[in-house]
Amino acid sequence: MRGISVLLFLFLFLSGAFANEKQPNFSQNTEIYGVKQIEQIKNWGWDSPTAGVIGNTPQGVAVGPLDSGKPLSGIQDAKGLGELFTLLQNKFFAPIFLAIIVLVPVAFATHLMLFGSKRFAHGVKYKIFSTYNIAVHWLTAVPFIVICITGLIMVFGAQLGGGLFVRLARDLHAISTLAFVVFGPLMFLMWVKASLPKSYDLKWLLMLGGYLTKGDTIKTPIPSGQFNAGMKMWFWVCTIGGFVMVITGAIMYFQFAPINALRLSAIIHNVLGFAIIALLITHIYMAVFAIEGALSAMVDGTMGEEELAILHSCYYQELQASGELERKKVAHS
Repeated sequence: MRGISVLLFLFLFLSGAFANEKQPNFSQNTEIYGVKQIEQIKNWGWDSPTAGVIGNTPQGVAVGPLDSGKPLSGIQDAKGLGELFTLLQNKFFAPIFLAIIVLVPVAFATHLMLFGSKRFAHGVKYKIFSTYNIAVHWLTAVPFIVICITGLIMVFGAQLGGGLFVRLARDLHAISTLAFVVFGPLMFLMWVKASLPKSYDLKWLLMLGGYLTKGDTIKTPIPSGQFNAGMKMWFWVCTIGGFVMVITGAIMYFQFAPINALRLSAIIHNVLGFAIIALLITHIYMAVFAIEGALSAMVDGTMGEEELAILHSCYYQELQASGELERKKVAHS
């Protein structure tokens, strides 16, 4: 009886060893990537001869029990994305975001101390933005700000302890993205014409919009349309950049792309995030602190004549030439 047991044990052992030689020497974690994605993790390293996920598998060739063995192409054959993403994720993304949310406010606080808020007379006012403009702006802006804040919470999720708080931020991030998908295109269509580049935008950039002028007033008219060059820059990053963020975020969230596409999406998402966070802080500073009373333009749609004539001189002249200026004047209460 004991001899039979030993023979049975040896049979099972040898059968298992033989079977293991026929199976891939990796396990598929379908909970993270899914079968299709895990089969395509084979380009780890910069042209490394051991880039395959299965031992002795030629680099750049599809592997796995369901693959045809055809050479990889496109994003699936991109070399080094695994190492690049890991390096950026572990070493650079979070520190860069931290530097932005610390140094950009410090820079503007310094600007405020050195140059102060600019003040303009608000006696005569003009209705520059309609009720529709204001509604679409805030219906886009509020979810956009929530997206930025919750995105930062996820970036620093480990430092914040993870758990329910970070999961809630993730869910709010997704819900706010849906709101941006609805109202973002409306804002794009509403202001795309006014945000197209003009020749005088270069002059605005060269003089930094007059914001480095000493004192609390600006007397020299600044070359600008309804939106200055800085506002136009923010518009394009917010809308086109925001739409790219939605696409890359969806790819990462639903994981319906090859692993290299997920890595590339994460890199694009974070790099665009740097620009968006920095410009969002800039936009808030300009609207709330840099110009006294500027926020009223997006609250009641009005702008004082002095502010309009100096900070948006080209637009002011256009309104005068077309006869629209008088029609936009707000009657005194």
